[in-house]
Amino acid sequence: MKRKPIIGISGSIIRENSGDFPGYERAYVNNDYIQSVIRAGGIPYIIPVTEDEEIIREYSRNIDGLILSGGHDVNPLLWSEEPLKELGEVFVERDKFDFLLIETVFELKKPILAICRGEQILNVFFGGTLYQDLSYKKDSFVKHNQRYTPTFESHSIEIEKNSKLFEIFKEKNLFVNSFHHMAIKDVAPGFKKVAVSKDGVIEGIEMCGEEFIIGVQWHPEMLSKKNIKMQKLFNRFVEVSIEMEDKNE
Repeated sequence: MKRKPIIGISGSIIRENSGDFPGYERAYVNNDYIQSVIRAGGIPYIIPVTEDEEIIREYSRNIDGLILSGGHDVNPLLWSEEPLKELGEVFVERDKFDFLLIETVFELKKPILAICRGEQILNVFFGGTLYQDLSYKKDSFVKHNQRYTPTFESHSIEIEKNSKLFEIFKEKNLFVNSFHHMAIKDVAPGFKKVAVSKDGVIEGIEMCGEEFIIGVQWHPEMLSKKNIKMQKLFNRFVEVSIEMEDKNE
């Protein structure tokens, strides 16, 4: 029987605002990520936030592929930009955690699927920049934060034909959900933009070459339970994770 790949999902920390333990910290990741991996035939592992480099390296050695999940705004000081008025809440410890995860997983030649904030911090790690808010992007007119109803496909994107995303979806035009106010400004060296919205906001990036390192700005995990197309992204990621692990052995 073929081994099921272990897929690490970067976690975050949520603080209780009410109840019996206000201010209490809980490690978490949204369940949609977990269920998308299970449907794809993988074994999901939640990777809790830590600043311990050796623990992060051990996480990276123990997984076959990494999903960078969504969450807080990325600290603009990471690309040498002062924080602007529309910047949301940042989580400096998680930025460091994600940077180390990306570094070690990349060194081990394992695939990465980066979602929403995940795409943004992936781009920053490799030398790209972000808009701190879409109000700072000229000619942005699409509503990119639908706020509610995560399974609603609220706007369209166009996918480049010469891309891994197109190989997966087999379609040039898709409708996606949208829950972000930051977005990629300058694409990192070694990457290319492979999907955009009607107002030019970058919705997908890929590392050039054979590596399977993909970032998407929307939330496919929220759609994949009922949307077969979106589940295909996780199916292919899980397949690649075991293929690359076998190649690296």
